[in-house]
Amino acid sequence: MKEENLQKAVCLRHHLHMYPELSMNESGTCARIQEFLKKNTGLQVIDRGGWCFAVKKGKTGGKRIAFRADMDALPIPEAEDLPYHSRNRGISHKCGHDGHCAVLCGLALELDAMETEKTVYLIFQPGEETGQGARICRGLLREEGISGIYAFHNLGGFPENSLIFREGLTQPASEGLRIRFLGKTSHASAPEEGNNPALPLSKTVLFANDLAGAGSADAENGAVLCTVTGIRLGTGDFGISPGEGELCVTLRAEKESEMKRMERELLTFAKQAGYSAGIRTVSSIHDYFPETRNDSTALSRILHAAKEVGIETIRMDHIWRASEDFGWYLKECPGAMVYIGNGEKYPPLHTPDYDFNDRILGTAADLFLRLVSLSS
Repeated sequence: MKEENLQKAVCLRHHLHMYPELSMNESGTCARIQEFLKKNTGLQVIDRGGWCFAVKKGKTGGKRIAFRADMDALPIPEAEDLPYHSRNRGISHKCGHDGHCAVLCGLALELDAMETEKTVYLIFQPGEETGQGARICRGLLREEGISGIYAFHNLGGFPENSLIFREGLTQPASEGLRIRFLGKTSHASAPEEGNNPALPLSKTVLFANDLAGAGSADAENGAVLCTVTGIRLGTGDFGISPGEGELCVTLRAEKESEMKRMERELLTFAKQAGYSAGIRTVSSIHDYFPETRNDSTALSRILHAAKEVGIETIRMDHIWRASEDFGWYLKECPGAMVYIGNGEKYPPLHTPDYDFNDRILGTAADLFLRLVSLSS
C-alpha cells in the first residue's frame, strides 16, 4: 500500500474503534464507512440499510470477486488507556472487526487508482458475532453473479504478519440451544401443590455433559462439543418452589449434520425427562453458524497471492474452534477464509487487553490487492 493510504486506513480504524456498536445495530459504523469511501474514492457505494458494499468496476466480461469485512463489536468494557478508546460504555472492538473494515477501505483506496480486469465488491456486513449478518448479505453473490469471495480474520498465537490457513474445514458449525422447562410454582412448604422442574432440568444437564461435554471425535464425522452456557431455576427465594427453569447450551461440530444430530438427541431427552415429571418443554435456536469450508481452488489463489507478496504462510494443523458466519457465503459460491497473525504473544481475541494490531493492516490489504491482480 501507498504510505498515505495506509495512514488513512489506520486513522479510520481508530475512528471506528471509538464508536463500537453491537451486532445488528451498526448504523453509525456503516455510515462512517460510506462517508470515508465517498470522500476518498470514486467507487460506487450502495447502502442496503444496516449494511453496505462498494464496487470497483472492471473490464466488461471480467470475473466478479468479493471481499467481506464484519462491522460489529462486543459487549466488553474497555479501559481508557488508548487515545482512541471506546466512547460507548460497555462496548468495544475486542475482536478486531474495526481492523477488518479498515483493511477493505484501504483496499478501496488502492483499487480507486488502478484499472482492474475483475469487478471487485467490498462487503461490509453486520452481525458476525451472532451469525446473522452473512445470512442477510449472501444474496448479493447471486444477484451480482460473483464467482469468488474472500475474507481474513486476525489471530494471535502466530508470527506477526504471517498468513495462517487450513484446507477444507477451517471453522466449525455451532448453534445456541435454549430449552425451557415449564411446570407450576408453589409454596416451598408444599412442593406437591406445584411442579418443580429441577429434576428433569438436572437430568438434561447431565445428559448434555455426556453427549459431548469434553469434546469427542471420530474419523468420519470429526469433533463435536456440547458446552453448558447457562442454567436458571427459580429466584433463590426460600419460600418458593419454582415452576420454571432454563438450560442454555452451545453445540459445536465439524459437520452441521452432526450438530443437528446432537440437537435432536438433546431435545428428545429433555422432552422425555420433562414428560415423565409432568413438565412441558419448549426450545429455540440462537446464533446459528454453518461450518466454514475453504474451496481448494480459491485457497490456492490466495496462497499464490501471498507468495508473490512475500508473506510467510503457515498451515494450521487443527480447526479454529470459534465459529464464523462466512460459511453462509460459501454456500453460495467458492471462497476462502484465512488468518493474519498478530504475534505469538499478542493478547487473545475477546479479552479486555486486546486491540487490533495496526501493523498487520497493510499486509492484509496487500494480500487482497494482489489477489485482485492475479490473472485467474
